[in-house]
Amino acid sequence: MPSRRLLLPSIFAAVLMILTILTPAAAQRSGQGDSDSSSQRDPLASAVGALRFRSIGPAVVSGRVSDLAVHPTNKSIWYVATASGGLWKTTNAGTTFSPIFDSQSSYSIGEVVIDPKNPNVIWVGTGENNSQRSVSYGDGVYKSIDGGRSWNNMGLPQSEHIGRILIDPRNSDVVYVASQGPVFNGGGDRGLYKTTDGGTTWNKVLDAGEWAGVSDVVMDPRNPDVLVASTWQRARRQFTYIAGGPESGIHRSTDGGETWTKSQRGLPSGDLGRIGLAISPVNPDVIYAIVEAANNGGFYRSQNNGVTWERMSDRVTIGLYYQEIEADPVMVDRVYSMDFMNMISDDGGRTFTPVGEMNKHVDNQAIWIDPDNNEHMLLGCDGGLYQTFDRGKTYDFFQNLPLGQFYRVEVD
Repeated sequence: MPSRRLLLPSIFAAVLMILTILTPAAAQRSGQGDSDSSSQRDPLASAVGALRFRSIGPAVVSGRVSDLAVHPTNKSIWYVATASGGLWKTTNAGTTFSPIFDSQSSYSIGEVVIDPKNPNVIWVGTGENNSQRSVSYGDGVYKSIDGGRSWNNMGLPQSEHIGRILIDPRNSDVVYVASQGPVFNGGGDRGLYKTTDGGTTWNKVLDAGEWAGVSDVVMDPRNPDVLVASTWQRARRQFTYIAGGPESGIHRSTDGGETWTKSQRGLPSGDLGRIGLAISPVNPDVIYAIVEAANNGGFYRSQNNGVTWERMSDRVTIGLYYQEIEADPVMVDRVYSMDFMNMISDDGGRTFTPVGEMNKHVDNQAIWIDPDNNEHMLLGCDGGLYQTFDRGKTYDFFQNLPLGQFYRVEVD
């Protein structure tokens, strides 16, 4: 019996021979003869031209999920933002996903939010909100008023990396955008921007300097005019990274961003780096902050709505890649810290333990916690999207998000 190594080329050669015989005959029957197209004269081109690419994965790993948004009243509708794969939507709780941002000029997403008053209105901030050497940038803020079927670029084209978008629950035309700004140079559309006309015009309400953007911002749900924002001074070169500086800090406004007070009593002295924020939906007087610092960085808590801070532990992450936290919607002392391993604290940030990382991919970037069942969560990481109904004991992995990360392209 001939070996498979010899048999397969023989079969391929036979197919080509048949095509060579049949193609001229078919051309003569059609009356085209020698004037036919090159693909019909070339049997190999005809055979290859009939092939079409199809997705065969992912099977074990997907790509980086940067943010998540779930419809407030229909939990079967999710929006999944990716670092280099656009925006995806499911209307059946992940059974199928559709890409809804492919026709736009950015493929990297840092933030996606749903308008709480009108869930058909979706806001997207382009540009991954990290600062590693290989990071994809965006070209501003996009808005859809039809659930993602169509999009308009609403401006801030030089923002490049957007960390957070907040919508005033009283007035959908009032939106705040936290822009980190370009990674490799200063300036650009950097800071906290506010629109009062649905994105037609923007006003920079917090400007920390040439090299400091706004990395995060939280809003008091009892009084949306109360904002707490973190500024982040950073600069990246291929050969080095400056992670912080004197322009980094926490700022508080009680008048919708018109005026600000630097609110750092209790925080480390000296230069700060990236600061992640989370406000408790249970008690908005409780705000958590994870703080990079040259001295005494760690996990901090405010119990007076961001006026003063108390150091809870030495918990800190790598700011250029993580430094995001999420407060539990039911338990005021429970808070999650996204990192290489997803971590949870049940005592207000004093101690942290992993959340089932042996059962999923690591490098966590995003989390959504079901406000009606805080055991139910969606988690986005460098390996794709996961769902758990038992707070991380077991996970479902969504194999139908064909995402990838391209770090390098070589040409001849």
